[in-house]
Amino acid sequence: MPRIPPAAPPLPEVTISEFQGVRSLHLGTVWIQGSMRIARPDRIELEYVQRMLASLLWLPPAVLGQGLAVQLGLGAASITRFTHKALRMHTVAVELNPGVIATCRRSFHLPADGARLQVRCLDAGAWVRDPAHRATVQLLHVDLYDQDAAAPVLDDTGFYAACRAVLVDGGVMSVNLFGRHARFGRSLAQIVEAFGAPQVCALRPTREGNCVVLAGRNVQLPERAALLERAALVEQRYGAWGLPARKWLRMLRPQAAAVAAPEGGGMHPNSGS
Repeated sequence: MPRIPPAAPPLPEVTISEFQGVRSLHLGTVWIQGSMRIARPDRIELEYVQRMLASLLWLPPAVLGQGLAVQLGLGAASITRFTHKALRMHTVAVELNPGVIATCRRSFHLPADGARLQVRCLDAGAWVRDPAHRATVQLLHVDLYDQDAAAPVLDDTGFYAACRAVLVDGGVMSVNLFGRHARFGRSLAQIVEAFGAPQVCALRPTREGNCVVLAGRNVQLPERAALLERAALVEQRYGAWGLPARKWLRMLRPQAAAVAAPEGGGMHPNSGS
């Protein structure tokens, strides 16, 4: 008699809270999955979400707005709305929970699908492993947490290798990790294994402990002067979205330097705040 696989656990209920003018999305717990300031919906509210857009610093100015942007894990749709509305990129968001999609459309200003925006109710792991998506993505933003918000639900070398495979040459992934969780070091090591240390940087953790990691596929990283110019351009073009890009440059921790440094020295992704 064939073995019947266990049924998948039910998806968590999507709830909303509002406090001091900020609307937040939850998955049946107190943990916030995304937020939006009601009076300024275009401004990216959460600091770690802002830092995920440090991926823009790794793109030459001529490339900004070109190609495909993909968001794995919709959250409150802040990044999806930014890449669609501000960057005017063709944008795809992949979200497993249909309740999250419906709530973002109803309460977080997520537009309906159109020529430049598609929201897919799919498993993110299946999407990145689909051969049709290989070498198609310029910007990949990964924020995959369940209702407990303790560690990413997809977090192994195979997944990160699949993420690298969907990037075009020069494409960039940013991923939200929780820097105070015991799994952080292992997660970072898996990203380094998939992308190579010279292609990986970690930002300092936020006060809440979120640590954004950037990883590129054959990205040509510029000198600091060029990065400063790019950061000033991002602030000039997208100031209404609240992106402190020059501040991000002081937070970058290149993993090639961390790997090369002797134990106890060099730059470490968890140093400082």
